[in-house]
Amino acid sequence: MHRLAFVLGSVFLAMTQANAELIINGQPVTTTSTPSSTPVFSPQNNFQQCIANLRTQAINSGVSASSYDRYTQNLMPDYSVIEKLNYQPEFSTPIWDYLSGLVDEERVQLGRQKLAQHREVLNRVAAAYGVPAETVVAVWGVESNFGGISGSYPLLQALGTLSCEGRRQSYFRGEFFTTMRILQRGDLTEQQMKGSWAGAFGHTQFMPSTYEELAVDFDGDGRRDLVSSTTDALASTANFLKKRGWQTGMPWGFEVRIPEGMSISGEGRRNKKALSGWVSRGVVRTDGSPLIQGNLSESSSAGLMAPAGANGPVFLVFKNFDAIYSYNAAESYALAIAHLSDRLQGQGGFSKAWPTDDAGTSRAERREIQQFLLNKGYDIGTADGLIGDKTRQAIRQEQTRLGLSPTGRAGQQILRAFRNENAQKMMK
Repeated sequence: MHRLAFVLGSVFLAMTQANAELIINGQPVTTTSTPSSTPVFSPQNNFQQCIANLRTQAINSGVSASSYDRYTQNLMPDYSVIEKLNYQPEFSTPIWDYLSGLVDEERVQLGRQKLAQHREVLNRVAAAYGVPAETVVAVWGVESNFGGISGSYPLLQALGTLSCEGRRQSYFRGEFFTTMRILQRGDLTEQQMKGSWAGAFGHTQFMPSTYEELAVDFDGDGRRDLVSSTTDALASTANFLKKRGWQTGMPWGFEVRIPEGMSISGEGRRNKKALSGWVSRGVVRTDGSPLIQGNLSESSSAGLMAPAGANGPVFLVFKNFDAIYSYNAAESYALAIAHLSDRLQGQGGFSKAWPTDDAGTSRAERREIQQFLLNKGYDIGTADGLIGDKTRQAIRQEQTRLGLSPTGRAGQQILRAFRNENAQKMMK
């Protein structure tokens, strides 16, 4: 619904194209690649003058004059958010790396604990909105690791800065003004309004405009609180998915087998066809059972999605996949949510392996790789399982030393090499 196709929920999402799009609540914010060697951002405008000039526009949007003056009186810019808006990592994340970090045993087990802990609320949410508990919890897990990573940027400061500098100022001004309207209504406090550098906040990372449109007070305390109330956050997430087209009782999709030699050219999520057509082409579920089961019929529409081509896992996806996709417009993101929801229901991994000789690693394995690097003296921060530029640079150096291709990937290949090297040291 929101956000950044790379920040929070995104804390985990990576922009991978030279001219990438920052997707926030389904709305694109075009950004441009900036090499890491580019000089530090230098402000072009007078921030205080810009904020003063926005006063009338804010008032016209529903912000009271007293609220605007109160929330901007001592507001100072944070130009680091402009650097993040401009930043374009050189590294392109393969789908198997992306999913292995988001849907691992650690997150599955914690997700099952959250399902049990919040079962009563989730049952009421499912009854009210028709969205399964596992899907709601999967969004929660990917967006903020179940509330563990929700961002620390003061929204007024971040959005105020983005309203006066950088690209898409008009978009961020709308979010800036919406934040003030939320505060003046009293649903949340200024201290609570902290999140990602681009404005997403709370357990499931709503942008302010999404909050204003779709947040609900499900705990009945008179406030829509997605920061301190898990109940409100889970219900609001289900409400978002319902409003974006979720069909109760229908699947998001499932992995399938396609006949040898079947062309998938031109197929995709958007190019949906009746299941009867896929049946006639010989497509079956991975266990060999027929496509049409449960609430599905011959006329049910599904698109064939092959994120790594015909040699990797292939899926038929339905309208519920599109509803998940609208939360953060990236197919890899939607597949992560869908797959995690399946795992939370007790299903296993994909039947077909990804077409790579260097499979992805879990967060625990990534922390292990980082700890190897830290032990070798690399300055990469902490072993947190989040692979950034410093970690990738260190991996490249180690790959070169070990005679491996210097890809910078924290995959199984470098993990095995590190483990073997440590084992040899222990034997001496």
